[in-house]
Amino acid sequence: MKSYYLISILFIPLLVTGCAAVRPVSDMALGAGGGDAWVAVGKLIGKQAAGAAGGVLLSEGGFYLAGKASDNAYTTGYEKGRSDAVRQQYWILIHQQQQQKTLPENISLYAIPVPEQTIDGTILNPTTKYLRIEN
Repeated sequence: MKSYYLISILFIPLLVTGCAAVRPVSDMALGAGGGDAWVAVGKLIGKQAAGAAGGVLLSEGGFYLAGKASDNAYTTGYEKGRSDAVRQQYWILIHQQQQQKTLPENISLYAIPVPEQTIDGTILNPTTKYLRIEN
């Protein structure tokens, strides 16, 4: 009779709770286990509350560590995805520039030499500009 009572106390809350309530269920189970451990070890009824509190603290500590590891994994994955996107964009630009080096047959470039100039006190170095001509 005592075992049926214990089973009903432990498993009826599991039937009532959903998946989102894993944390309270584990707190309840570890709290009950910690309290029961104190009673079984020394038959000390007064220490049962301390054992239950220890079980709950153990459960909460486990959830804290699991949450911290999950947050670290999320941050690492986010940074990896961001760096992969930047790398992909870089290679897209490189391939576009390589394709522009070879011009189609109907396009030619006409070189225009620009001499050294002084504009508003600024000296511009000589350079060559290219004019794109389509045939």
